[in-house]
This record gives sequence, C-alpha cells and structure tokens, in this order.
Amino acid sequence: MMNRCGLLTPEKEPVPLKSIEVELEVRDHVATVVSTLLYENKEDKPIEAVFVFPLPGDAAVCHFSAVIGQTQIVAEVKEKQQAREEYDDALSSGQQAFLLEESDQSPDIFSLSVGSLPPGESASIRLEYVTELAVQADDGLRFCLPAVLNPRYQPQGASVQVTSVPASLVPYSLSFSARVSCPRPISTVESSSSLDPLQYLNAEKTQATVNLAAGHKFDRDVELLIYYTDAHQPTAVVEAGQASAKPGTVMGDLMVMLSLYPEFPQAVMSSVASCEEFVFLIDRSGSMGCPTSSSKREETRISSARDTLLLLLKSLPMGCYFNIYSFGSTYEYIFPKSVEYSEKTMEEALKKVEEMTANLGGTAILKPLEHIYSQPCIPNQPRQLFVFTDGGVGNTKEVIDLVKKNSGSHRCFSFGIGEGASTALINDLAKEGGGHAQFITGGDRMQPKVMQSLRFALQPAVQDVSVTWDLPKGVSVTVLSPPITALFQGQRSLVYAQITGQVGAAPSTYTVCHHVEYYNKDIVSTTVLICQSSEAAEGCVTYTKINLSLHLDPLLQLVSLQKASGCWLLDAALAAALGKTSEEVEKPKPASEVWATVLALIWLHGFKTDAKEEWELLAMKAVSWIHAQNAQCMTECVQAGNTVLGCKVPKDALGL
Repeated sequence: MMNRCGLLTPEKEPVPLKSIEVELEVRDHVATVVSTLLYENKEDKPIEAVFVFPLPGDAAVCHFSAVIGQTQIVAEVKEKQQAREEYDDALSSGQQAFLLEESDQSPDIFSLSVGSLPPGESASIRLEYVTELAVQADDGLRFCLPAVLNPRYQPQGASVQVTSVPASLVPYSLSFSARVSCPRPISTVESSSSLDPLQYLNAEKTQATVNLAAGHKFDRDVELLIYYTDAHQPTAVVEAGQASAKPGTVMGDLMVMLSLYPEFPQAVMSSVASCEEFVFLIDRSGSMGCPTSSSKREETRISSARDTLLLLLKSLPMGCYFNIYSFGSTYEYIFPKSVEYSEKTMEEALKKVEEMTANLGGTAILKPLEHIYSQPCIPNQPRQLFVFTDGGVGNTKEVIDLVKKNSGSHRCFSFGIGEGASTALINDLAKEGGGHAQFITGGDRMQPKVMQSLRFALQPAVQDVSVTWDLPKGVSVTVLSPPITALFQGQRSLVYAQITGQVGAAPSTYTVCHHVEYYNKDIVSTTVLICQSSEAAEGCVTYTKINLSLHLDPLLQLVSLQKASGCWLLDAALAAALGKTSEEVEKPKPASEVWATVLALIWLHGFKTDAKEEWELLAMKAVSWIHAQNAQCMTECVQAGNTVLGCKVPKDALGL
C-alpha cells in the first residue's frame, strides 16, 4: 500500500499543491527550517483535509500556522486528548480548525488535520522545526530536505510510490534559500542540486547566504553540505531571549549552545593506551541461521558473527573490560558483569562464542539493552556497545529512545546483517549512540567493516568532563543537556544552557573568543569566552571553562608500546610515554639498537617499583631480547638513559 504525504482528503487523495517556499537558517551545528506550502481545493464541495509529513527523528516542531482565506490559525501545544476534543467541537460547529499530532508508533511522522477547506479556497501551511545537523566523516554538516517532506507529485494512475519524476511534470515550484552563520569562517557549501554562488555577508566570512539556482523543480531531495574552517575548534552560540517572553523562562532568558568536536594532537593519539569497556550484543534469532547471501549458501549469518567475535576478542587491548550478550525472544550473557580482558577471560568467552547458534527465537532487543544500561559504567573505561542484528523490531521508537537516553555514557556501533535488516533501526542506533552504522549485504564480509568500527572505537576519549560557569553576581545557569561523561575523537557533543538573571542590556550580537591549550600532552584545557563585544576583556556576560582531562596510565602507555619480541621502538609515542619530547630522547642516543628498550627498563625501575609485579615478566622479556642483540655499549646506554630520565638506576639492577 502506498503511503502518501502532503495535504490529503479522507480518501487519501492529494489536494493540489501550488508552491513551496523553504527558508533554512543554520547556526553552527543547528538548523531552523521554515516551510510554507500553498494548496488549493479545486473540488466543488468542502473537504476535510489531513496533512501528513515526515521529519528528522530528533527534530522539534516549534511553530505551525495555517491561513485559509482571511483566517489565520496559530497552533498551541496541548495534551493530546484535550486537543482532539477541541478540534472535534470546532468542526461540529462549522469552524475551521487544525490539529497536529505526532505518530504514536513513529516519532518522525506527524499528521495534521486541517479541517474544512471550502471549494475554490487556498490553504497556506507554515511549518517551522529545528534539528541538529549530522557531522560527516569529512567534517561537513549535512542538511537534507526530502522531496517527500513537501510532497512529490504523483502522476495520475500511478500505482506505486514515485520517487522522482521529470521536472516538466511537477506542477509546483520550489523556492529555497539558506543563511549560514558560525563563529568560525564558512569554507564552502556544496549541494547535489545546482546552487547560486555563495554570498558572504561580512569580511570574516562567518555569515553567508546561498540559494538554489533558478528553475529548480522539487523532483528530488535537496542536500546541502556545509564546511567550516577549523571545524574542530570549540564554539559557543548565544541567543537572546524574546522581549515579549517572561524572564526566567526558556523563551525569555539568554540561551547558550556550546559545541565540542575534538581532534587530539597526534602525539596524544599515538601514546594513549585504550582502556575501555566493550559490550557486544549478538542477534541469535532464528533468521540468523539463514545464509549470509545467495552466493554463500554454506556460510550462515550466525557463523559469520562467530568469526567476527573471534577477531574482535583477539584484537581488544590489554587493560580493557568486556562482555558478550546474545538475544532472541530471551537474552543471555557470558559474564554477570563486564570483566577485565585477560588470557583467561578471553579464552572463556571464546569457548562460549563457539557454542552460539541461532536458537533463541524472535528479535526482542529492548530487554538486553535495558540490562546493559542498568550496569554501572566502569570508572575511566568509556563504554562501547556493538550491536549485530539481521531484522527489525516492532518497538523501534522505544528502543531508540532508550539508546538516546543513555547516549551520554556510551557509544553505539550498529551492524545490519543481510538484506532484511531494518535500515531505520540500524541507522538510528548509531545516530543516537554517537557511533557508526554498517550494513553487511550481498557478498560483503563482516569482519573488515567491524574492525573499521573497532579502530574508531579505540581512539582516545576525554574523561571526567566538567563545565564550570563563572557568572556575574545575580546570574545563574541551568544546563539543559544531559551531562557529558566522555568526549571521543571525532564525535560532536552539544551542550545547551539557560542563563537567568540580569546580564546588562541585551546586545544585538555576541562575539565568541576561545583558545585551546595542551599541557604535557595529557591534559586538554578549553576556554570559551562569550562576550558582548569584540573586546574579550570587556562586557562578558558569562565565562565558560571546560576542563578536559585525558587520564592516561603511564605504565599502560609504556606496556602497550612493547613489541611481541620484548623490545621497544624509538618513536614519538615512546617519548610521550616517558614524559619526554622526541628530541630529548633522540639527541643523546648512543649508537645502539637497544637504546629505546634500555630507556623503557630504566623508567620502569626508576618510577614504577611499586607496581613491579605488573611489569616484572615483560621486563625479563625485554632483557632477554637485549642479550640476544649482543650489544657492546651497555654501560654507555645505561648512563645516558639515567641522565635523560633523571634516574640513578644501576646497570646490574636492570639485569644487564
């Protein structure tokens, strides 16, 4: 059955659409979309029309109004049953009325009952919503206006949903304009449709406008990709309250949006020992026993999942925690709670994985997710959730809401196996969980795609994120966003806050000044100043300081760099682990290939004697490697190493 969108009669027939006007305003990472649609009733009798349209799942409708003839109606937010009763009363008395409702089954479908539309009369519908723009892999922000949102034209007699028609057959036109503003300069705006040249509105290139080229017909989606200069710099956008709104309310107070999109220095990236919690959730419903594809009849989806788990478990870093859940109509787990990764726990998990079959019935994913989220997060071990499934669920909204509710404490990577996997479920799990979505179809191998996501998950995270507000007397702040417990490389986080109190005369514009500092390559400190003028020292209405600390265990850093043979390589990562620069460890380098390994041994004996039980065996392994090299300048190496590290470790204490 075809699902039509747009203004429809009770018989689901479309009311003719005459024109569409769309105004887009992008402020940093958030878009406000205003669509005005003009319809005309060409029937010879009144019709009770319904306007049906999809929105992004995380969009918020902030304004709706309709004009019929000389009558304008502006929507109010009311409890659903009360609103429906008032709408029915208005209709029964012959009045014009409009009712906008969110679908109970899906949060991204809205339906609007516009009531009685007289014959020959036009209806102008104005819809405004706000949504956060998704960040692409190349740092661009993506905005998409689906043609189905402001509906596609359906030629007479069409029996299937038409996704694109020749522009000459579209009986309405589209006017689309976009205004972009950001504290950072705007680099470029790209589109799959033809655009007029980008017009900058100031010398700093922080404001610009762009329009669709003349003659565009709304026969396909309109996509914009927006690129900012210095995309990873933190920014803040300040919005003054409405003068007509009551102070102390969301609409009446100053609002701040802080954008964090970190990119850590390579020295930090390469020296971080990944200490994280990995939770794998595997679908074991009956359909997982099906072949992965028609060309690979001998390989089932569950066998591919088992092979992938083997690779994942072998690739996890020392020091992390992990657990494996599986689900169908019921769910199981290997450990009561996540355990530390070791040879013992890895082998125990692998034995359980080998026994997994597609024997758990249906696809009830909500209960295992609730159990996972009920487990307290392990301190300094950011949670990474990997979900593997080949189907869809009937309670998608409930599942996605649960992931979104817990998005501040974990990342979710989702994998759809086979052609039957629910695109909406897989994409929304990753979107709300701040991870990546991957689909394994046809002849695709699961392992390369999963390992790609694992490499992303292993990138360093900022822990213990704190936001402190130094405010003028009589001014307070209310943070509206869920607390951020971790920041990951390449993952955007937005913080919304409401500032209440008298902050002086409301300026028409705000200037945002900020700087980022890195201390000892393991502390990141970001300062954002929100000012009323370009003078950073004057007129500040608030001072936001974000202390981002990378809690790195130096011992684990060093251990993670040791090769299987027992040696260490002289590189920037080793220098960082030793608390030195590359120049400091390379300049006094004796002419010996064992220099890096000697430095590591001296550091262990000089600074980590209290943890000797943890590193004694690997130190013995390193000494054995040194002896095998038949190095001739050991005394010189040890003396130089003590000088570089500020230690006094004797040569014989090292076992040399």
